[in-house]
Amino acid sequence: MLKRTDLRGRVPSPAQLRALLPRAEVDVDAVLHQVRPVVDAVRERGVDAVLDYTERFDAVRPDRVRVPAREMESALASLDPVVREALEESIARARAVHADQRREDVTTRVVDGGTVTERWVPVSRVGLYAPGGLAVYPSSVVMNVVPAQTAGVGSLVLCSPPQAEFGGLPHPTILAAAALLGVDDVWAVGGAQAVALLAYGGTDTDGTELEPVDMVTGPGNIYLTAAKRLLRGLIGIDSEAGPTEIAILADDTADPAHVAADLISQAEHDTLAASVLVTTSEALADAVDEELRRRVAATKHTERVEQALRGAQSGTVLVSTVDDGLRVVDAYAAEHLAIQTANAREVAARVRNAGAIFVGPYSPVSLGDYCAGSNHVLPTGGFARHSSGLSVQSFLRGIHVVDYNEQALRDVADKVVALANAEDLPAHGEAVMARTGRLPGSDA
Repeated sequence: MLKRTDLRGRVPSPAQLRALLPRAEVDVDAVLHQVRPVVDAVRERGVDAVLDYTERFDAVRPDRVRVPAREMESALASLDPVVREALEESIARARAVHADQRREDVTTRVVDGGTVTERWVPVSRVGLYAPGGLAVYPSSVVMNVVPAQTAGVGSLVLCSPPQAEFGGLPHPTILAAAALLGVDDVWAVGGAQAVALLAYGGTDTDGTELEPVDMVTGPGNIYLTAAKRLLRGLIGIDSEAGPTEIAILADDTADPAHVAADLISQAEHDTLAASVLVTTSEALADAVDEELRRRVAATKHTERVEQALRGAQSGTVLVSTVDDGLRVVDAYAAEHLAIQTANAREVAARVRNAGAIFVGPYSPVSLGDYCAGSNHVLPTGGFARHSSGLSVQSFLRGIHVVDYNEQALRDVADKVVALANAEDLPAHGEAVMARTGRLPGSDA
């Protein structure tokens, strides 16, 4: 079922591998011309433009943008107890993991009388996005809110698309998840117009202020990603997320049923989702294909899954050794990387590039999506070569606080002046000399 790339006996260079390996083709630039008018209209006309675009794209026009508190309370009261218990467990585990990511201020005594302190300060106000397209993602609410709260962000607003089925409100499970997490500012707006409204703010239909944010996080479609690109600078962003992806590095010890189930679990997200198997075993590849034929036909979203698995972004890569497989997966830099080999923990420790790593047969990606405690907002499209997933650090800014006394400045004044002159910036040196009252190099 999966197309194959045979690299046995050869491992191309990292640059060649990037060109050879399957990858979803997502051209954000191609939709910028469609998104720019939306962003401009929201900047100029505020909520009126937001509601116009909401009616056009979501086939519903809410009475207001901000969701009333009573609707969130009602959604939580009506939530299936089994789902509530699962969300509470997900929240508890995420809080435990993210609590250990907190940073403390660190002061370094550079010299007597001279210190530099790195002070960690949370972003003041953050907009969090929970998609509502092919599926509903209360788990994304958890994954965005928990690290922001743990970082100490003082003001959070959650955006999720309004649903005609629910009277112009976001999906009730999204509202219930927000209520469980203590988020009381929720806006019924999705897509590019959501990012624009978060960036510019506005006035709701009832006259209340919708305050702009400093940063926007959370996954979404290509139009939301384009809006993030256009507005980056005015707001901070977590990343430009593309379609989800899984790579599995496996040898002949892997269970083909596990491998096939994991590939399908990501393929059901989206027709552009990438499912890639890297294996030393042709027999395993054959067995996985057979499992896929059987399981795809029986899964709920058969058409979507099959299209994703047969797409250019998915496939099997055959390699000679696990070492070769590691070079392949490091070049691919998957959002989710599963290691299903002998000595999986040792193999996983050698991986350099991945958004998250899932070790062995009992750590499936879907565990990380919901209840491992890890964060599932992860870099896609090879960005794991240089970027991390969402964490407490995403919402913190490191500020250096420099505190030198007079003698400590005098002791280094000539060095500062020398470097300033070397860069032809003499006024920099003069700013030091004005405080020391002496020429550089003198003992006075």
